[in-house]
Amino acid sequence: VEVHAQLRTKTKMFCGCSTTFGGSPNSQTCPVCLGLPGTLPVINRAAVEMAVRAGLALNCTIGANNQFDRKNYFYPDLPQGYQISQYKSPVVGEGEVVVAMPDGDSVTVGIERLHLEQDAGKSLHDQHATKTYVDLNRAGVALMEIVSEPELRSPEEAGAYLRKLRSILRYLGTCD
Repeated sequence: VEVHAQLRTKTKMFCGCSTTFGGSPNSQTCPVCLGLPGTLPVINRAAVEMAVRAGLALNCTIGANNQFDRKNYFYPDLPQGYQISQYKSPVVGEGEVVVAMPDGDSVTVGIERLHLEQDAGKSLHDQHATKTYVDLNRAGVALMEIVSEPELRSPEEAGAYLRKLRSILRYLGTCD
């Protein structure tokens, strides 16, 4: 299971734009999160700290070295034409979550990795009858992607795992 969790940072993953929800469309953007030529991203320290905090709570290894990669996509709401993400060297490595099941048993779910990446913008299909608009306020917002091992055997286990993961992330204050 891949879980994308938006981090509760005040600014985006690689720039100082606000992440406050509800701003008017395209009002929380800058040359960096728009991917304009000549701009350089600078990593958000709070996002890295939150990812490490989550990794420790999930009994994961913390990588001494990590790197970001470019994943090229063409999405109309991805202004750079690529996503800055981690794959080969994520900030958080393997771990596990022990999940209590309603019948009293427990299930251990392995975590393959937890990596940081930036979110895309948002396509708005309900603003016009024949046109799609794009709001880039969300473009560049910091996300954690938590990838579990393929060990869930039933919908009940998957639900219990996701509830436990949500509870941990909310308790830590990394996500809401």
